[in-house]
Amino acid sequence: MKSKTKNENVKALDIVAALSSVTKEKSISMDLVSDTLRDALVTAAKRYLGKPTNVEVKVDKEKGIIEVYTRQTVVETVVDPEKEISVDEARKADPELEVGDELMQELDIDSFGRSAIQTAKQVIVQRVREAEREKVFADYSERIGELVTGTVQQIDKGNILVNLGRTEALLPYKEQIRKERYHQGDPIRGCIVEVKNNPKGPQVIVSRTAPEFLARLFELEVPEIFDKTVKIVKVVRDPGFRSKIAVTTSDDRVDPVGACVGMRGNRVQAIVRELSNERIDIINWTEELSLLVRRVFSPAEVKRVVPVNEKKIVAVIREDDLAQAIGKEGQNIRLASKMIEKDIDVYGDEELAAFSEDDRNAILAGLPPKPVEPEEAKDAAAADATEELPGADAPAEGGGAESAAEPESSLESLVENAVEEESENEIEIDPDKAAPGGTAAEPSEGRDEEEA
Repeated sequence: MKSKTKNENVKALDIVAALSSVTKEKSISMDLVSDTLRDALVTAAKRYLGKPTNVEVKVDKEKGIIEVYTRQTVVETVVDPEKEISVDEARKADPELEVGDELMQELDIDSFGRSAIQTAKQVIVQRVREAEREKVFADYSERIGELVTGTVQQIDKGNILVNLGRTEALLPYKEQIRKERYHQGDPIRGCIVEVKNNPKGPQVIVSRTAPEFLARLFELEVPEIFDKTVKIVKVVRDPGFRSKIAVTTSDDRVDPVGACVGMRGNRVQAIVRELSNERIDIINWTEELSLLVRRVFSPAEVKRVVPVNEKKIVAVIREDDLAQAIGKEGQNIRLASKMIEKDIDVYGDEELAAFSEDDRNAILAGLPPKPVEPEEAKDAAAADATEELPGADAPAEGGGAESAAEPESSLESLVENAVEEESENEIEIDPDKAAPGGTAAEPSEGRDEEEA
């Protein structure tokens, strides 16, 4: 036969109402909070009883009733004092109890005392906090890549603490656009890139430099991207300076680039202002490599695209557009290489035409051209070859002045000798009028004209 003492049930509508408000505020399930309350009351009851006893708690959320009671089995010899009670001890509460019956005694929460209630409160607060952390970590882990908006709460050593409402997020210095400056209370947007589960709680990391941030901004500003009519294929960025975004659509009636630009550029300009005037190139994506390269380098005119291998291509650009295609400090060509996922060598059309045929073939095959010797090096090589000629220090056989090759003879002396030889062949010389020193004199007609 079972027996238990009957006390008046403890009504705790205020406790249940408080638990309901906690579940709404912290976005935690009511079942979890109820289980936490049960554990807390069990701990308080055992502390009140001062001995190991099996304590059970029943919470009626609808009626707002909480019952706390002990449950023990009546036995002759006690083996487990927490769940068992001797028959003599049990009959003190109810003389009619027999071996095998259960003794249930209800406890009054008010009798637990301040210390026990404080312990229960600490257990509830700790469990709710842990549950909230787990909930925040689970929620934000599923939101990686999503755009969030908050306010600047604190700036510490370049890192920005952002208040997101339910939790705080960290915007590290490396994830910030270098041009931007923030103050406490400023609104700020970012893209969730990582969620860390630290001992102090979940740490949400946001970024303004990630390519996903630019993609989320386009989704926010362009309805066609939000409803999947226009699809973002790829985004590459040099944060704060320049970026390229490739878009496409399966609907022939929609211009993907025009949809992203908007009427008079209002859509893309809103994004540019958000990114501190970062220049954005919008590209109509295609699987054809040659056409994609031309669109990536536009407005620079691409004359020719030559695939070298799976990882490299050679692009021939109009000479006047070469600087524009490369960009400031190679910025444009780096972004283009990331967009098509290949290394790119660019040459101007006139520059490539100036190479020899062998060098051009080497360039288009992905090999560097042969180095060109400077003019000074060519002259030095020619002079060295002249000095090494055999017999250069001695006159040739026949002993003529013209046939003697002097080492220090210059280009001018060679020209003079050639002119003298031609004169001897064309002009008839009078031996009597020859000038001393073996040099042919001027013709008489020419001398008479000078004397006149």
